Amino acid sequence: MKIVGVSSCIAGLAHTPMAAKALTKAGEKLGHEVKIEQQGAMGTIDEITLDEVAAADVVIIAADKVIENEGRFKGKPIVRVKIGQCVAHGEEVIKKVVAAIEAKNKA
Repeated sequence: MKIVGVSSCIAGLAHTPMAAKALTKAGEKLGHEVKIEQQGAMGTIDEITLDEVAAADVVIIAADKVIENEGRFKGKPIVRVKIGQCVAHGEEVIKKVVAAIEAKNKA
C-alpha cells in the first residue's frame, strides 16, 4: 500500500521528525511504501508532491495542530492521529490504517 502523510507538532522540533521516522520505518517493516512530510520549526521537509498524493492509497495526518496545504489531499481517505501515538506506536498506527482502508475497499 502507498501511504503519504504529514507530521506536525505544536513546537515542530522533536515530535514532528520522530513521528515521521516512526511511521516510515514501520511502513517499510510491514511492506508498505510510506512518505511523511514534516511541517515544523525548520519549515517543510520531504514535501509530498501532487504525483505522490495521486498515487497514494491513504493519507495519515499525524498532528496536534492544523497543517498547511491540506486541500491537496481532497478526495483521498484521510486518517487523523495524535502525533504522540505515531511516535510511541508507529507500527500499530500503520496496521490500523491499512486494515481500515482494506475493509473499506472490500465493502
